[in-house]
Amino acid sequence: MHGTVETSPKERKPDGPALGVALVTGGRRGIGRAICLELAGRGFDIAFVDWVEDENVGETIALLAGTGRRAAFFPLDISSIDRHDAVVARIWEEFGPITCLVNNAGIQVSVRGDMLEVDEAEFDRLVSVNLRGTFFLTQAVARRMLAAAAPGVERSIITITSANAHLVSPEKAAYCISKAGLSMAVQAFAVRLAESGIRVHEIRPGLIETDMTAEVYDRYSPGILNGELCALRRWGEPSDIACAIATLATGGMPYSTGDIYNIGGGMQIPRL
Repeated sequence: MHGTVETSPKERKPDGPALGVALVTGGRRGIGRAICLELAGRGFDIAFVDWVEDENVGETIALLAGTGRRAAFFPLDISSIDRHDAVVARIWEEFGPITCLVNNAGIQVSVRGDMLEVDEAEFDRLVSVNLRGTFFLTQAVARRMLAAAAPGVERSIITITSANAHLVSPEKAAYCISKAGLSMAVQAFAVRLAESGIRVHEIRPGLIETDMTAEVYDRYSPGILNGELCALRRWGEPSDIACAIATLATGGMPYSTGDIYNIGGGMQIPRL
């Protein structure tokens, strides 16, 4: 599978004009797929990128085909910063102006363990995707947004960080650091873009049941179900994050920018 994968004209069921174009990173499965589907259901055309091209891409495209919105996949490893401008330009030309960027792509530590044993390669790997890649892709999209007049159009940049942007997990220190740095980047972009009417938001998921959390499912489940770790006593689902993002992307929180939204079932509430 190479290049763009797109819904065919026969599969599309247009249902009025789109709210705009949403670019979702890491959109082929899990939380990213849920975000794509929720935003499409709210009226956005969807462009999603991922660094892996596999059967999940086709499955996501097939699901999006039923929403009535245009959808296409563009291969991109966001750590390859030299490719950002070309991919963003292609989406802009083929789909129209990007009105919502969702920074969802991220990676976890390869091995959880003593932070005193973390090597430079592992640290750089986490930062290259979670922080550096996300920062510069946001920069590329923001520049194009600023260059395009969009009176009356809701425009937003929504970045998924993690509860670990605040909650310390020494066994995955490099991940925590990358997400904490990204949190500051979100606030900086919010201040820079506010006067242009581009709202910038941060979503901090709690424990969400995905492939990334599969290795700790058994470890955390007892504490989640008994209320020790999560007030709502259940694992979060990708759709929980997607609904929060769609609320922000459609202007449901109009007097908010640079704010942090904890979506963790109460996990992030300080307790005594």
